[in-house]
Amino acid sequence: MAILETPRLVLRRWRAEDAGPMAAVNADPEVMRWIGDGSVRDQQQTHRGIEAMERAWDRQGFGLFAVEIRSTGQLAGFTGLSVPDFMPELLPAVEVGWRLGRSYWGQGLATEAAAAAVRFGFEDRGLDRIVSIAQTGNGASERIITKLGMHPVRETVDPSCGRRVRVFELSSDQYATATR
Repeated sequence: MAILETPRLVLRRWRAEDAGPMAAVNADPEVMRWIGDGSVRDQQQTHRGIEAMERAWDRQGFGLFAVEIRSTGQLAGFTGLSVPDFMPELLPAVEVGWRLGRSYWGQGLATEAAAAAVRFGFEDRGLDRIVSIAQTGNGASERIITKLGMHPVRETVDPSCGRRVRVFELSSDQYATATR
C-alpha cells in the first residue's frame, strides 16, 4: 500500500470515513468551478468516485491519494495520478491532478501534494511522462502546474464538457534533470 509523507501531509489510500469530508469538498461550487462542467457532486456521487479511485489503484498500481493534514488528521481532499480517459486525444497518458477543500487553498498544500505524486509517478512507478490539464482561466491550477516544472504543450477542448483546456507535460528526463 502506497503511503507518501510530506512535511505537512500524508497521502494515502481511501477509507470509508473519508466519504463525508470529501462530499463536503465536492459540494462546494467554488471548488468545483473548474472541474468538468462545474457541477457539484453529492454524497452518493462522491462515494462512487472514491470506489472508482480505489479500483484504479488495484488495476493500475497508481491512483488518486486521499490527502490528510498530518497535524490534525483531517481530510483536505485528493491528489495523485489518473488516466485522463475523458481526453482520448491525449492517450496513452497519466495525469497529475488535485482537489482540496477551500479552507486549504493558498497555503501551498496542493503544490506540496502534487509534487509528491509526480515524484511517486516517476521514481516509484517508472512513468515516462506526466500531463496535467487545466481549464482555460484557472490561473491557480496553472501556477501549481508551473511550479511542478510542467510546460504547456497544447490547447484543446475537453469533450466531456466542451470547455477549453490547456495541457501541460513533464517527461521523466525533464524531471530527472530538474531534481539533480
